[in-house]
Amino acid sequence: MITKELLELIHEAASMQRWNDHIRPHNGFTELDKQAHKMVFAYVLARFEESDHGLEIDWCHLIEGGLFEMLHRILLTDIKPPVFHRLMAKKGEQLNRWVIEKLEERNIFALEGGFKERFTRYFFDPSYCALEKKILRASHYLATDWEFKIIYPFCKGFYGVEETKQRIANEIEDHYDLAGVQKISLGLKTANFLDLIGQLRFQERWSQTPRIPRTSVLGHMLVVAIMSYLVSYETGACRKRLYNNYFAGLFHDLPEVLTRDIVSPVKSAIDELDSIIKEIENSQIEEKIFPLLPEGWHSEIEYFTQDEFSNKIIIDGKVNSFGKENIPDEFNNDIYSPLDGQIIRGCDKLAVFLEAYLSVRYGIDTHVLREGYNNTFKLYKDSIICGYNFGKLFNYFRL
Repeated sequence: MITKELLELIHEAASMQRWNDHIRPHNGFTELDKQAHKMVFAYVLARFEESDHGLEIDWCHLIEGGLFEMLHRILLTDIKPPVFHRLMAKKGEQLNRWVIEKLEERNIFALEGGFKERFTRYFFDPSYCALEKKILRASHYLATDWEFKIIYPFCKGFYGVEETKQRIANEIEDHYDLAGVQKISLGLKTANFLDLIGQLRFQERWSQTPRIPRTSVLGHMLVVAIMSYLVSYETGACRKRLYNNYFAGLFHDLPEVLTRDIVSPVKSAIDELDSIIKEIENSQIEEKIFPLLPEGWHSEIEYFTQDEFSNKIIIDGKVNSFGKENIPDEFNNDIYSPLDGQIIRGCDKLAVFLEAYLSVRYGIDTHVLREGYNNTFKLYKDSIICGYNFGKLFNYFRL
């Protein structure tokens, strides 16, 4: 069962400021944004391990490992990395057990299907999903390095900054056997793709109103991805469906890096405007994003981002869309690559709803937020989407 406490805990990452002892941008450096960028790095590194080294990635382990590490980090808050690593080296077992206890107290392990057991094994069994852990470690340091390169010119000459720079570089070098790390280090098209994704950290949602906590487009994308994965898991989705729903959630707002956010009232104000916007977005992806990615990835990114809220499968290389209709049970099989766009849409609306709810609860209550909250609640308070009771999740957060 997805609990209210779990959804609130995930959103706590939006309030956790990173590099808060350095000169840094006022937004874009939250833990939520870092974790989102890290998972895009992880996708890129894992795909390169498959294509260049012929390795088999357990994508569910990679996705869950990213979530486990995020929850772990939220609970341990803003410990400086050198101190964190020393604490883990000396008292890692005790700290991990403390995190598990705190997650139990907050009802996080109400998730069924062995979630607690896998979380525990992840932190106590070094052999468990070793390749996926390595990819996530590399992704962590690459995302940290991306942030540090922005901070460095402002903090150059400060005591300890050169040491931090060297430490990050050393950690990246330790992962240089990963094909993707080598390609990113060249600073060419793969690095440019990840730079482009990074810009979504600075695109603020609800930019027309004050709000607490502020969230970026990229942070929102991770929230949608996590919720899509958990909902799909609860509905008994096959492994490819879990993979598709997570990464389609993670990339669902990718076109906004090229167009910025065009709010729904604008899209619906003029007949056929939404379809024109979609045409522009699709052409922009082909012109600006596809050239930065290996050709073999294009069809998957297209599957994730085009007609992103439709339920669909692939048969003989052709996409078959069910629109808003549920995918029939017989297609819940990896060979059909099912993707539940309606689950992603439901999670997108839930994320919007939570953004409004949290701000009002924290004391920033504007007519824009109230209207967004009320309208979304009215539409989804009794909703069943792809056989899942979304209304239950919305009813957790009544004002």
